[in-house]
Amino acid sequence: MEFSFIDISVFVLFVLAVIGIGIFKSRKEKSSEDYFLAGRGLSWWLIGFSLIAANISTEQFIGMSGSAAKWLGLAIASYEWMAAITLIFVAFFFLPKFLRSGVFTIPEFLEQRYNATARTLMAFFMVLIYVFVTFAVVVYSGALTVKTLLGVSHIWGMPVITFSCWVIGLLAAVYVASGGLKACAWADLLQGSALMIGGALILYWAMKAFGSASVETIPALANIDAGASVLEKFKFVNADKLHMFLPKDDTEIPWTALVIGLWIPNLYYWGLNQYIMQRTLGAKSLSEGQKGIVFAAGLKLIIPFIIVIPGILAFNLFSEDMKVEAIDTNKNAVRFLKAEDTEMKDFDFAGSVTTFINSNTADPAAGKMAFKFNDDFAQIYPDAANKIVAFNSKMLAAQIEYEQNTQWTAEKNLQKNNEAILAAILEKNATLAEDKNIQISQPFIGYKYDSAFALLIKRLVPIGWRGFVLAALLGAVMSSLASMLNSASTIFTMDVYKKFISKNASQKALVTMGRICVGLFAVIGCLVAPQLDNPKFGGVFKFIQEFQGFISPGILAVFVFGLINRRAPGIAGTLGLILSPIIYLLIKVAKPELIFMDHELAFLDRMAITFFCIIITMWIITIIKPRKEPFVIKQNTDMDLKSSKSAKVFGTLIVIATIGLYIYFR
Repeated sequence: MEFSFIDISVFVLFVLAVIGIGIFKSRKEKSSEDYFLAGRGLSWWLIGFSLIAANISTEQFIGMSGSAAKWLGLAIASYEWMAAITLIFVAFFFLPKFLRSGVFTIPEFLEQRYNATARTLMAFFMVLIYVFVTFAVVVYSGALTVKTLLGVSHIWGMPVITFSCWVIGLLAAVYVASGGLKACAWADLLQGSALMIGGALILYWAMKAFGSASVETIPALANIDAGASVLEKFKFVNADKLHMFLPKDDTEIPWTALVIGLWIPNLYYWGLNQYIMQRTLGAKSLSEGQKGIVFAAGLKLIIPFIIVIPGILAFNLFSEDMKVEAIDTNKNAVRFLKAEDTEMKDFDFAGSVTTFINSNTADPAAGKMAFKFNDDFAQIYPDAANKIVAFNSKMLAAQIEYEQNTQWTAEKNLQKNNEAILAAILEKNATLAEDKNIQISQPFIGYKYDSAFALLIKRLVPIGWRGFVLAALLGAVMSSLASMLNSASTIFTMDVYKKFISKNASQKALVTMGRICVGLFAVIGCLVAPQLDNPKFGGVFKFIQEFQGFISPGILAVFVFGLINRRAPGIAGTLGLILSPIIYLLIKVAKPELIFMDHELAFLDRMAITFFCIIITMWIITIIKPRKEPFVIKQNTDMDLKSSKSAKVFGTLIVIATIGLYIYFR
């Protein structure tokens, strides 16, 4: 991808402006409240932009647009539109309680409500998730964009993914370590604005390209009148992707998840997630905080149009490019091949795999490897997929009956049949697999969906605009990373360091510890991030939501139950947090749902089951051993806690608009 002098200049100036403004605005910070909560002086418009900038990152631009490119389509927008309603709930239910309590962190509130153990558990879980999951995902997806745009595999002898991870992660750590939350908030104002403008430009260029696309590029256009408008053509070609409700057996967002499951990550993320709520905890007053949240909720309704729709358009326009991108990923899945087999030509990928399989079928026991693939791979390379299924079956020494069926590809049964065979290798024939030292390969994929947004930039953005769009995308990355680093350091400093290590630490010592944590967490995240290039994680958006499922149901259950039932004892909160990852893991591994239905539960449904199991457990504990006195939130702050009437009016309108969007795209 070519960059002009203007592109490079815009990009460099934007990065310098973000870092410079952030540090300049926070230069007078001295106390821990100044550093971690911006002196509790943020205005509503700054809070609103900062919430969006902290939230929207490559996790959305790369992960969400990638999910939209595959079968999910517009349904992935539920994460945004349901967030709008969630934000209104947070503004008028969670925020007043948190501000009244005067807490620095969300875990700190748990100590007031339950006990010190609950606070420590939540602090541990959140730091773990921030550093090893969310931070790593955002760094990796930003690096993936750089790799796709540059089109090179190495920079200065280092893999481009690894090199980019370190540059992006450490760059974000610079200004957050210097200025804390105020630096984040002011930098977010620039980055949030650029983000919305850049996304809108991408949508414009993508729609323009779609309108002029030929039948050779998009065969489905042959079935619609040539005089149809661009919007009519888009709706016709993508009719199967413009629905918010997917079948109940969908593996990611079934309609059942919209009823309960999707509310859990939404309420957790927007109401109990430190790196989001930290902005509202730094508000001048409750009214300012509420108006800021409602402003962010309004912006949320726009996000799918600048992220999800472009993702759908990317597959329409560049599915062949996604296929080529998948080839590079698939090469990582065959690292175990002989040296001569790894020297494959891109166009002969399937043939290379077939050659390897054929060379081993004479003696299956010597294969040492069983193969995985997804349905896209089976559709694109049916011959290779059939041979993989046959080979895997023979690896079991004919203990599973194998019958080649020419209808498998059309019926999309190849993948399921292969998964059944692999399950037999791992579970029913564990001893056999161990004796033969059989390993399971990373999955072969047909398309690299996560390359969707980067391909839009690479193919459509004209020279002269590329610097701005890339700067907006990097700004989104830096904003989210800075928020995560600031919040993780706040939690560790206030909930661990001050509480257990140095109870009488000075304000200067607390700020210093916060800065040390920023650097340490950035290094750890940058070490983890390149590992996410492994296709077994199933895409960055699914990865981050899946892993947050281990803790978010428990945290939400503990907060909601504790605020509704004021008699819930301390042990109920502690046990609820402990049970969350245990119950979620048991459901994920044991798959009890297969006894009652013919499909595996989506992770959102697993979250719902975990949530209700914890609620029931806490309810039973409360009946057996209730608190002697009902919990009452003590007012520990002099902040103005008067609610905003205008925020209530606009919040109601946003809820109505969101419901209208669901009805229109039903």
